[in-house]
Amino acid sequence: MIKEHKVPTFGEQLVGVDFNPSGSDEVKEVKQKFAEIANLLEKNYRENNRHALKSLLFDHAVGELLNAQMNVVKLLTLKHYTECTFNLVHSFISPISNSFC
Repeated sequence: MIKEHKVPTFGEQLVGVDFNPSGSDEVKEVKQKFAEIANLLEKNYRENNRHALKSLLFDHAVGELLNAQMNVVKLLTLKHYTECTFNLVHSFISPISNSFC
C-alpha cells in the first residue's frame, strides 16, 4: 500500500508549522497565518519579474516575517515573567542600570 505524504508549502516549512511543543491552539493559528503570508510572498516572487532589488527585499521580508512569527509565539507561550526577570534582561541591554533583584 502506498502511503501519501503531504509536502509542506514554503511558508509551512519556514515557520515550522508542525513544531508546537506547547500544543497551543493559538500557536498553531499564528503559525498558519504567518505561513500563509510567506506563501503569498513566495508566489509573488516566483511568478513575477525578478531582479536584484526584488531579491534583496524578498529575503529581508522573509527574515522579518520569521522574526515576527517567533516573537509572537514567544509572547503567547511566555509563562514566568517577573520584575526580577525584566531587571536582569534589562541590565544586559543597558549595562548602565545595574539593578539586580
